[in-house]
Amino acid sequence: MGSRSSEHIAYIAGFLDGDGSLMLQIKKRSDQKNGVRFMATICFYQDTRHEKDLIWIKRVLNIGYLSRRKDGMSELRINGYSSVLKILLMLKPYIRFKHIQMEALIEGCEILLSSPLRKLKESDLKKLVNLIMLIQSNNYSTRRKSSKKELYVKLGLTP
Repeated sequence: MGSRSSEHIAYIAGFLDGDGSLMLQIKKRSDQKNGVRFMATICFYQDTRHEKDLIWIKRVLNIGYLSRRKDGMSELRINGYSSVLKILLMLKPYIRFKHIQMEALIEGCEILLSSPLRKLKESDLKKLVNLIMLIQSNNYSTRRKSSKKELYVKLGLTP
């Protein structure tokens, strides 16, 4: 594992603030009883010609997987409620620009870790939808975002 000095962690938080994203999503999943799953993700982006920075971040955090996209960009993704929560709590003192998304994703991970999805109360599911909407509204994205109503339908909830 690489060194986790406070300087390194601060640099990684700054990288996330500038060239990263925080996501909480609902994905279709045919192998789940209710047909969906939640996905928590931290993603760092970099031009593939400079992906050595992502390799360094992966080594320091000792987590994630690196992939190359067809558009010449590389991504370092960290998935999973526990992993995302652990990394966000480590970076939290240094995050400046993605503070709203970070707090919402932390809260979402805590809810999702508290109980299996099938045992979450309707109020928890509605809270998760609100957190998704909060993160989406504070993220820059070129892709279409799901509406609150669409997310409720995916979860079998009444708006």
